[in-house]
Amino acid sequence: MALQHPADRGGDERGRLERLAESGSRFTSSPLFFVLCVALVSLTVAVHVAGLADKWLLLAGDAMTAVTLLLLALLKNSELRSERAIQRKLDAIASALLEAQEGAPGKAHKDLRNVIRMEDET
Repeated sequence: MALQHPADRGGDERGRLERLAESGSRFTSSPLFFVLCVALVSLTVAVHVAGLADKWLLLAGDAMTAVTLLLLALLKNSELRSERAIQRKLDAIASALLEAQEGAPGKAHKDLRNVIRMEDET
């Protein structure tokens, strides 16, 4: 089984995972998420300072680990989608320039117009 690039999965229509990743990306860049992270870190520090039982220390550490792992996966997904979008734009620009040099604008110019609007979709 070959793994596909996230931007190539499912054709032109965005799947549930892509929509979820985009929503997650928007949420994690919000002030609310920052406040939640500060609260989680404060809670972890408070648990350590208070000298609570080991099970509370373990729970706080597990919560931090889970958030870190989810953010890592979200970051990698966003990075791959952005990388692919940039590459598609560069390919479209190169094709349109080649067509313009040959003096016969055609499919590449139409693709370039479509790919420039791609920022709204990714």
